[in-house]
Amino acid sequence: METVQSSDIRNPTKTSGRPDNDNRPRLDEPALSMGRSVFPDGVTARIYQPCRSATTSAKPRKDWRLIFEPRTAPFIEPLMGYTGGRDTLTQVQLDFPTLEAAIRYAERQGLNHVVQAPSSGCQAKVSNRQASEQRHVFSDVVWQRLQLAWLQASHNYGAGAKAAHIQTALSEPETFYASPMEVVDDPVLALDEKLAVLKNWAWNEYLIDLATAEGMPENARPTRRDEVELALLALEGRTQRFQTRLSPVCSRIAA
Repeated sequence: METVQSSDIRNPTKTSGRPDNDNRPRLDEPALSMGRSVFPDGVTARIYQPCRSATTSAKPRKDWRLIFEPRTAPFIEPLMGYTGGRDTLTQVQLDFPTLEAAIRYAERQGLNHVVQAPSSGCQAKVSNRQASEQRHVFSDVVWQRLQLAWLQASHNYGAGAKAAHIQTALSEPETFYASPMEVVDDPVLALDEKLAVLKNWAWNEYLIDLATAEGMPENARPTRRDEVELALLALEGRTQRFQTRLSPVCSRIAA
């Protein structure tokens, strides 16, 4: 990443609280341009917020970047096949701490500029992180319910049968149920427990399908991933209907 920064040649030791490339007119010196611009005419600048690189674990960048759209069409170099161009201005990149600073700089230089909203890739990373957090929370809930069931069984609370039922359904769902739809209709399991069983079943079927594709079939039967997916869709529909019926009750309780 190359960041172009301006410096005051007349006073090299002078410092400012603002970034060097945010060269607003200062009180003790004349304005930068006075109607002039350091860039050629017809230049279009694009202002955007870079996403975090996929190869790093650092925090997402919060600054904004100003680059210039190419004024000439790219071409393929005949020798190496690289994509080249004759517009050297595309190599210039300016970083700003805020969007307002980048816009002010473009306006002072008289640049036609376009502000690009944060890309969907950044939003996808955020949504993936939220989905991962939800999966962790879901796994913790199921694990806590299993621990509670075993604790009740150890104190003779009559929940030993249910705990064994849940453990067997989680570990070997294909031997405990005749079909994935039976998990959806199981009256013993809660909604989150049914979802955990079906997800575990889907993973087992994926491993069987993978072994069959590699020439090492297991259980001498075709995969049942389609049945598990249909059961997951059916469970999702029931969950949505349950939440729809529950929302008016929660509203009345909150009121």
